[in-house]
Amino acid sequence: MEDQYLSLSEVEAIARRAHQGQVDKNGHPYGEHIAAVARGTAVRGGSDAQIAAGWLHDTVEDDRLSREWLAGAALPRETKAIVDALTRRPDEPVEEYTARILGTPGALLVKRADLAHNSDPARLATLDPATAERLTAKYARMRELLGLTGEL
Repeated sequence: MEDQYLSLSEVEAIARRAHQGQVDKNGHPYGEHIAAVARGTAVRGGSDAQIAAGWLHDTVEDDRLSREWLAGAALPRETKAIVDALTRRPDEPVEEYTARILGTPGALLVKRADLAHNSDPARLATLDPATAERLTAKYARMRELLGLTGEL
């Protein structure tokens, strides 16, 4: 990223601090999920702006950082737009959420990395069967709406 923007290591530190103490549905530190999404974004050929969004993708949605923080952060416009696109609004229909992702350049690649980690069979296998089944259906529907039906 350019000098006026936070470096990826600074973005990582901010994201890890923001999610400090949070755990995922498996009871693992949330930092494992955001690291997997950032790594998955990089592996898929994502730009620095997209990788930064991978680190930050759940911070606003999980109320760890505010929309105001995001607006004022030293981040590229693309990163801010992707994080905003990936932030599901309360009671927002999934169709509107996925349309926003599809309409935001760069957001689909980050969402692919997020879905890949969330849908990891090893992660789902550690959940109770009802939760695993519910999440499997949820992620399949999301992939369908995003045109990613051939992906896990």
